[in-house]
Amino acid sequence: MSSKFGVILPAAGKSSRFSKNQRKKPFVDLKGRAIWLRAVEHFVNRNDVAKTVVVISPEDREYFTTKFQPNLAFMDIEVVDGGAERADSVLNGLAHMGDDIDFVAVHDAARPLLTKKWVDRVFAAAAENDAAILGIPVTSTMKRVNNGRIEETVPRDQMWLAQTPQVFRKDLLQKAYDQRGDFQPTDEAQLVERLGVPVHIVEGSAMNLKVTTADDFSMAEALVDHLPKESLPKTLHPFSDEPSGLF
Repeated sequence: MSSKFGVILPAAGKSSRFSKNQRKKPFVDLKGRAIWLRAVEHFVNRNDVAKTVVVISPEDREYFTTKFQPNLAFMDIEVVDGGAERADSVLNGLAHMGDDIDFVAVHDAARPLLTKKWVDRVFAAAAENDAAILGIPVTSTMKRVNNGRIEETVPRDQMWLAQTPQVFRKDLLQKAYDQRGDFQPTDEAQLVERLGVPVHIVEGSAMNLKVTTADDFSMAEALVDHLPKESLPKTLHPFSDEPSGLF
């Protein structure tokens, strides 16, 4: 029997480094569709995804559920209130994953430029190894800096930049959270690593960027129409003015 996946999209951050028209970055329009919609659409139509949860700040719930109500209903997405930190939000989402879910994927709601191929790849790696994330090798020279001064050049071989989706066997991710204590990880893989469990990394793409700054948004605008082409059913975009099939 094939594995069932649940997906959590954390979207409860403060967006302190980038917002537009007083909207947080996941809710900003990116060439016809909100960033979070572009992120989630690569999961809701998969046969192996049985549950999709978007985690938002309680202060955004009224706006979010009003603005995106048609999408939420059509895509069968559950909205969950987030916590003080990212890890708290993911934990809240994890609590909504039922017993039928075998693996949980966490994907940044502000990371809109995905392809089915990359998702397929990391899902398959997780199913084989229990824990897998997307990432890309570091290609630039790395410097350790203190107070604006270079302290050393850090060898870049074996160094990768972590991306999402990050996918884990559900009971493994739950165990990692149960043993978290006061620790605040920067991603879910860090929590699982603390258990001593190996996390496999699958090469993704530099195009799978996270919109954190205004420059990131400009790059996403430039790249969105240039991802490897994959057809999505038109029914995924019943409320968009933009024709589907761009991915």
